[in-house]
Amino acid sequence: MTLLAALAGAVLISFSAIFFGLSEVSPITGSFFRAVYALPVLLVLWLIRRGEDRRPMSRRWMAVGAGLALGADLVSWHTSIEFIGAGLATLLANTSVIFVAIGAWILLGEKPRPTTMAAIPVILVGVTLVSGLGQGDPFGTDPIRGTAFALLAAVFYATFILGFRHSNSDQAPAAGPLMEATLGAAVTSLIVGLVSSAIDFDISWPAHGWLIALAVGSQVVGWLSISYALPRLPAVETATIILIQPALTLIWGAMIFAERPSTLQIVGAAIVLGGVAFVAWVRARRPDVEPAIV
Repeated sequence: MTLLAALAGAVLISFSAIFFGLSEVSPITGSFFRAVYALPVLLVLWLIRRGEDRRPMSRRWMAVGAGLALGADLVSWHTSIEFIGAGLATLLANTSVIFVAIGAWILLGEKPRPTTMAAIPVILVGVTLVSGLGQGDPFGTDPIRGTAFALLAAVFYATFILGFRHSNSDQAPAAGPLMEATLGAAVTSLIVGLVSSAIDFDISWPAHGWLIALAVGSQVVGWLSISYALPRLPAVETATIILIQPALTLIWGAMIFAERPSTLQIVGAAIVLGGVAFVAWVRARRPDVEPAIV
């Protein structure tokens, strides 16, 4: 049952970039409505198990603070999708597992294993190939900028994971911390949108429908399933699940948006996928480390 929950969550999350692309809204608009539409559902789920949530207020604010980084991650990731496509942008954003390992080392003293450090330069080679640097016909309107925004999203997501993990060290029902983090993401998206004048409140159907699917399917059901299942699975299964999500997005991108990366970009994608799965597997073998939801 746990494995099925993880697989279902990975499949739902793999559609995140697809739902955003189908909505045809701006990156900031998509980030804001993803959070806003998810909040009422998360609130209801939290109220059902409110009595089990005994976290102090400081931990709740920590979750909101982590959500501010999540909002920056979503804006950056959605921007990268516009430049390099749903599949490659999602793949590169999953390099967040590297930044989680580095951040945990710097901030929390969780020294990564030598094998993890050795995997980083290999993954960076894959990232360079995906970016299309020096290639004559890479896929994407601006693959280098797309890669830069995807890596920025990975850094923000790693920041979110590190803060979110400690906001729920008491293992309260996941809907509460996720609701608070989603609120933080909405705040970031709104502020960035108002400052840049890049947020659009006057959107119509079917854009709303795709954003509701993004919010409920990915932000709520997908994340809750993954956050429940991954800490309960063996390391090999954890790494496999983490690998499935970006791999599926690459497939959906090719099927739905006709995304066709160049041969070298595909080679780079394979390198990044393998490296990310390896780092996730190594970290998941540590009983004191919660796997990142990517």
